[in-house]
Amino acid sequence: MGTITFEHPEIESLDRDGIVAIQRAKLKKLAERLQGSPDWTKRFKAAGMEPRDLGDFDNLHAMPTLEKSDLRALYPYPMLTVDISQVRRFVATSGTTGLPVMFGLTERDLNHLLPFQMSRLLRAAGILPGDKVYQGYGYGLWIGGLAMDIGLAAYGAVNFPIGPGRSDLMLKWLGDHEFTACSLSPLWLMTLINQAKAQGIDPRTAWKLRVGVFGGQSISAAFRDQLEAEMPPGFRAQNIYGTTEAGGPIVSISCPYSHDTDEMHLINEDTLITEIVDPMTLRPVGPGEVGEVVITSLDREGSPVVRWRTRDLVRLSDKPYDCPCGRHGMPKIGRIIGRSDDMLKIRGVMVFPSQVEDIIADTEGTVKEAWHIYIDSDPMLMEEITVAVEKAGASGRAAQDIEHDLGHAIHSRLGVRVKVECLAEGSLPRYEAKAVRVHRRDKKD
Repeated sequence: MGTITFEHPEIESLDRDGIVAIQRAKLKKLAERLQGSPDWTKRFKAAGMEPRDLGDFDNLHAMPTLEKSDLRALYPYPMLTVDISQVRRFVATSGTTGLPVMFGLTERDLNHLLPFQMSRLLRAAGILPGDKVYQGYGYGLWIGGLAMDIGLAAYGAVNFPIGPGRSDLMLKWLGDHEFTACSLSPLWLMTLINQAKAQGIDPRTAWKLRVGVFGGQSISAAFRDQLEAEMPPGFRAQNIYGTTEAGGPIVSISCPYSHDTDEMHLINEDTLITEIVDPMTLRPVGPGEVGEVVITSLDREGSPVVRWRTRDLVRLSDKPYDCPCGRHGMPKIGRIIGRSDDMLKIRGVMVFPSQVEDIIADTEGTVKEAWHIYIDSDPMLMEEITVAVEKAGASGRAAQDIEHDLGHAIHSRLGVRVKVECLAEGSLPRYEAKAVRVHRRDKKD
């Protein structure tokens, strides 16, 4: 894999004890800052505590967790710890399940912290200074495109901030501009690949992309492998993860080694504390176990969070601290496998959408990026689950055979029976950014 280089070797080469020492010192400073915040003081008081209790690192697990409902109750500027005149930009959550929540970024947050965090991720993913990058994340209040722009500029890459969409133009530019790296939704790149092939363009020879940084949704290892197979030889699809509440797409990234095991490093643990906890007990899980990601932002000035419950579920690596890349203080986690508030309970069986995706990716003849789960509610009957997929146009398989095989595989692997609908290619919605996979609909007479 060649020589592994660190963006910040004085930090990335530390062992876990070295990283924890940094976290302890910064947590004490965070406690001092929050002690002067009326919102934070009131919040801790309700739990019989005060912010200065954070000064003891061992007390962290006793601190109250932070939920989206807590933030919305403090609308319009929840947990803002600086005067609004010091805010240089606001970012917001997607608001897909309610009113978006605003977070303020100070001059230091924007022009020091975010570049520091993002440059490390870009280096770990394999992007190089001077790479021509097709930046396809969205803009506006969402932090994704903003963070990438700031990171790429600080890192020294050549940014083409195109954003999502404009497929006809992108098919031309991917060849003409010879982009060497990209950051966008993996589903959007697969859509571009299929459109290129339909026009007689072979991405494996016509494009120069070497590495992609993919966020917005988790994809299965099978989908990632297929994506890489359609790209120029040696192309790596690197998974990135973060949230607006945590400060952007800065929580984790796969390196060349963890890519091969479908894992990511918690790469910014000197500026964040990332807990992986049991979603029921909120106690830390052990290696190999599944838990929810809980974030404490140590360095953010504008709108810090303490024990923010992301609701995202990951598997802590069997060996979190042994990556050959040398980042032994920054533990490894698996890709996002679902959300603790998005688990589907089908006739008593817990099912994650990512499990369904894995099975679809393994089923011959399906379009890997096009699938949806529909939950039909009927007050008189049990919920009916329908998995909708598309038949690849080039596949010689009958739709009925795909429906049979997929339904059988879901039942045998997950223990539930679902209805499967196989539609013509192009029938289901495509997503340029975050995909919405589970849809609830009321059954009508």
